[in-house]
Order: sequence, then C-alpha cells, then structure tokens
Amino acid sequence: MADLKTYKFTVEMTCEGCVNAVKRCLTKAFGDRLSSVDTDLSSKSVVVVIDNSAHHYSHDDVFEAIKKCGKEVHKVD
Repeated sequence: MADLKTYKFTVEMTCEGCVNAVKRCLTKAFGDRLSSVDTDLSSKSVVVVIDNSAHHYSHDDVFEAIKKCGKEVHKVD
C-alpha cells in the first residue's frame, strides 16, 4: 500500500523550461517514488507527491532536490 506524502513549495520559475528543469531534478532525485509533480507557472507553485512507503522522505529532502536545480525555493506549510 502506498504511503503518499504531499509537499508544497514556491519556486522562482519564469518559463516552461524552468518547470521542466524542476521536474527533471525531482525525477532524478526520487525516481519511481515520485508520484506526481503539479506546477503553476503564474503562482510559481510546485506540489510534489512522493510514495514514502519504502523510504521516508522529508520536506527538507524535497526542498534540497529542487534547490539543486539552481532555483530559489521556499517551503509552503
């Protein structure tokens, strides 16, 4: 049974290229444990859903993965 966790962020994204870069970084970091990434360019929001059933990722883990893209990122509680 999947243990899905949702993490929310605001990320400095200005174009679809930025959105795709964030998605690539998250896919590289979490692989098949990444359930979904929803982005909204106008509000600069990123909502990440990860399957935590095999490994427990924290909000900080996801934050650091996005930060590695070179984007300014802020956690949203």
